[in-house]
Order: sequence, then structure tokens, then C-alpha cells
Amino acid sequence: MSDSSLLLDIEDGVARITLNRPEQLNAVAGPLHTALSRVFIDLAARRDLRAIVLTGAGKAFCAGGDIEWMKAAVRDPEDFEVVTWEAKRIVYSMLDCEIPIIGRINGHAVGLGATLALLCDITVMADGARIGDPHVRVGLNAADGGGFLWPAVIGYGRAREMLLTGDLLTAQEAYALGAIGHVVDPADLDSTVDGIVAKLRHGAAKAIRWTKAGYTIPLRQLAHGHMDAGTAYECLTNLTQDHREAVEAFEAKRKPVFTGR
Repeated sequence: MSDSSLLLDIEDGVARITLNRPEQLNAVAGPLHTALSRVFIDLAARRDLRAIVLTGAGKAFCAGGDIEWMKAAVRDPEDFEVVTWEAKRIVYSMLDCEIPIIGRINGHAVGLGATLALLCDITVMADGARIGDPHVRVGLNAADGGGFLWPAVIGYGRAREMLLTGDLLTAQEAYALGAIGHVVDPADLDSTVDGIVAKLRHGAAKAIRWTKAGYTIPLRQLAHGHMDAGTAYECLTNLTQDHREAVEAFEAKRKPVFTGR
């Protein structure tokens, strides 16, 4: 990749993607967001790949959107329109990619990070990590995929409360709800992921690819029914006083005071 915030290594039929902003807890800013909107399209075209592993550098998987990036979007809303277009590409490309994607969830997966985790076909999460979608806590609606993924994965009952409150789940809670596939001791993360990768590398590649192509049909239909409206609402919430207040409060390290405007 041309940008160091996203690393790509391909070896023995396995592509390993690493979100590489460890000092920022792999919070997503412009270049990384653009790279994510393209990388799965490029990898999906390859016929030599048996699996893709997605992870984060350092102690977090992905902390969501970078606060400086949010500030820039408040100052220049037209740039945010490009961001929402890229958000759709990320969701669509991960669902369209027939190569199985394994999420090596090495730490907290928040906001967009949670969406990336839920879009993976198989997830292995380090015990002690947390996952959830706190968009509302920064005055934005959950538009990058969480709005349809959480209800689809864990059911409407719990998903509605999570999306409306922004509460996070522990790894064990997420596992109990079926949001992730495995919870392991951090020391066992690599061995567990490697064992899953080995099964896929030695499996019937076309059968595996086309099995994914089949079971993602309902999710792809949901995505196309949700993302346009969701991103349009996100553009609107980007203009609100509450979102501006949340960004300013985060920077000042204080609790935001929302007014509903």
C-alpha cells in the first residue's frame, strides 16, 4: 500500500492487512479510510488468495474515527461527503469479497472498528477487549454499517439499546450474543487465527468462496437498503451543534453537554 497507515503482506495465499496507527489506537483518518475503501476491491480480484486476516498494530484493533479528522469534517462538510462515499465502498467491498476475512481483534474495536470486525467472516477477539458503536456519543448517527449490522448479527432487542446508548460490550458479552466467534487469551490470539487460516488454506477454495458469496446475499441486500440513507443522515448530523460540541469536548477532555440542536 502507498500509505503506511495500512500495511499489506501477502504470503502463501494469505493476505494480512494491518491498521497501522498504533499511537492513535488505529483511529481512522483520511488516508487510512481511503485505503480501506480500496484494499478489499483489489484483493478480491486475486485468484491465488485463500484467506485475508485483518488486524491492528499495537494494543487496539481500531478506536473508530480520528478526532482531528472529525474536526476537519466539521470545518469542511463537503469533504465529509467523500468520506461517506468511501464508507459505502468499505462495507460493500468487504461483503462482496468472496475470500474469507478473519478478524484478529487484538484490542478494542469501536465505531468503525466494530463495523470492520462485524464485516469479517470469522472473528477471534482478545479477552479484555471491548466492542461497540458509540456514534451517538459524538453526536453522529451510526451510518458506517453498524446501523444494519448489529441488528442483523445479534438481533434487534439488544442492538437497538446499544446503538441508542453507545454502550460497549466486553469480549465475553459479544461472544454470548453471537457478535464474534472466539474469545481467547491474548497470548493465544495468533495460534487460534493461524489454525483457522490453515483450515481455509487447505480447503476447497472455490467451494469456500462461493459459500461466502451465498450467505452474504441477505447482508448485501441490507447494506444497499441502508447505506445511502444512513450516510445521508450522517452528513446531516455532521452539521449539528451537538456534534461540534462533542468534538470540542473530546479535545478539551470534558463531558459534552448536548442541547439537541
